[in-house]
Amino acid sequence: MYSFDSRIRYTETDIEQYLTFESLIDYFQDCSTFQTQEGPATIEEMSRKGQAWVINCWQVVVNRLPRLGERVTIGTVPYDLKGFIGLRNFYMDTDEGERLSVANSVWSLINLEKGSPARIDDLVVQTYPLDEKLPMDYAPRKISVPEGAAIYEADRKKVGKHHLDSNNHVNNGQHIRIALQAFGQVAEREGIDALKALSVSRENIQIRAEYRQQAYLGDEISPVIYVKDNEYTAFLNDSNNKPYSIVEIKRIEKC
Repeated sequence: MYSFDSRIRYTETDIEQYLTFESLIDYFQDCSTFQTQEGPATIEEMSRKGQAWVINCWQVVVNRLPRLGERVTIGTVPYDLKGFIGLRNFYMDTDEGERLSVANSVWSLINLEKGSPARIDDLVVQTYPLDEKLPMDYAPRKISVPEGAAIYEADRKKVGKHHLDSNNHVNNGQHIRIALQAFGQVAEREGIDALKALSVSRENIQIRAEYRQQAYLGDEISPVIYVKDNEYTAFLNDSNNKPYSIVEIKRIEKC
């Protein structure tokens, strides 16, 4: 287990001074990066070997989003390394031990030149000591189109430099940011009150994301939103209607 302490900053909050969902994802990504940089399989070392971690999917459960100034602990728990796949949990707790959020994620180690899986070696094993997986209601990794759902389109988004990370593709957190913006746009335009309320909800929500292909500078992302009951799914498609990623949001019971 690896963790660091922080305090919710103004620049991470929304208009009512709650941590944004996108900033929560950023905290989780930063936590895993901090652990990586303590090595020996640092980003620099992996780059020298022509390798990088690419995320396959997220499941993030939010019991409550913290407010401006709250002191929090962010942690990550790698719990399995096998072949070229790494599994890790994340969490955010208050100083008093309240579990604000818990997450699961699946990652692949990739040879960047060949675009193929790279086998996990001893350096990676040393960098990520394994621990017990965290308790949560684990959802399937794959996200499908809800049968019989209503379909809506949101505005297209052209990939700019601000969407990219050090691997020169759209950062996984940016996919979620684009999907949330698309949910909000469709909710407002179509008058879908439940989706509008969910898009700004700050407690008892779950977001899952599945990543199918990389998006690069200049690519155009076309969000297609599927609405059924209280589940909302965004397909962020390329010009051939094949998804770069799929993002689902829904209400849940407190974890």
